Amino acid sequence: MNDSSRERLTETGTDTPAAAVVAMVDHVLDLAATWTAWDGKPAHVDDRVYTPHKAIRRVADHLIDHLAELEARLVGEEPQPDHWHASASTTEADLAPFTPEDLDEARSRLTRLARIWANRLGTLTEGQLDDSPGDGWSFRRLAEHLEESTYYADAVGRSA
Repeated sequence: MNDSSRERLTETGTDTPAAAVVAMVDHVLDLAATWTAWDGKPAHVDDRVYTPHKAIRRVADHLIDHLAELEARLVGEEPQPDHWHASASTTEADLAPFTPEDLDEARSRLTRLARIWANRLGTLTEGQLDDSPGDGWSFRRLAEHLEESTYYADAVGRSA
């Protein structure tokens, strides 16, 4: 593990890339647990609009996108380019109330994605994490990048 990776993991209180991804999802779901009380007013942050549904969508999309990249690189394929509209796009569905059922769905979806990431990262050697095949960030750095997905949930914040 290089020094900058060690520093990033230490800053977040995690000691492995797998733990970093799981901690990110735990943080997002902790905030999401309050969103059933969301007042329906989108948050305007960094020239973008965020809502509970959009935050969950962006976190899930981010996990899926980079998982597809990791898996393609592991088998020697070129990763498929993504065609997400990302956070620049706010859909009608993003503006819907966030119900207890939506929270249950988010928990199921994100918890499963975090486990897939943790299981996959857990099978990789330190060498594979730091000297990953193909073009792009190392898989360790990719997991650290995924930690930044807390941004979307933090933009929405905690609902009262």
